[in-house]
Amino acid sequence: MSPNESANSSQENPSSEAGKGKPTPKRKDVESSRKQGISVPKDPKAAKRAARERDRIARATSRAGLMAGDPNFFPRRDAGPVKATVRDYIDRRRTVGEYFVPFAFIILILGLIDNATLQVVVIYVWTAILLLVVLDTLLIGILLGKSLRNEYPEKAQRKGAVSYGVLRALQLRRFRIPPPRIKPGGKPVTPKVKK
Repeated sequence: MSPNESANSSQENPSSEAGKGKPTPKRKDVESSRKQGISVPKDPKAAKRAARERDRIARATSRAGLMAGDPNFFPRRDAGPVKATVRDYIDRRRTVGEYFVPFAFIILILGLIDNATLQVVVIYVWTAILLLVVLDTLLIGILLGKSLRNEYPEKAQRKGAVSYGVLRALQLRRFRIPPPRIKPGGKPVTPKVKK
């Protein structure tokens, strides 16, 4: 390499010759400054109490965000635009599955009554409800799958979305998490204002 080339390369890359301008700090100084930011009580019981309190506050914040419908707090299972589309698709309609638990409870109570005619009626009603739930769930799965294929053509995007929607359709509306953004019929849910 000629002297001119070395001069040009040093001018192009001035940081190669220039130092950082200050001495490297000693390891013990760096470690002590890092440890000063962490304040842990010396009493183990107090440390555990503080950790439990931090965890409780974090869980409460996460739960409040999830119930408010904030996507930043959604678990991985509920995150993403495909899952939001599925939730809206399911929540805008009434399903037989969401009434299954109340029906099952009523039928269980009626089944305890000692009357032969009522027992036969209960068996037929129970069978009819189960059939309706299965047929409604199959119909929802087929229609949801078709809707998702039109909106999200890539198969990888839709993976698990139909089963997610079917499980949501079987839940009681008031216990669905994240809470519905759409009322049955398609109108948006008005957020509740805390007084």
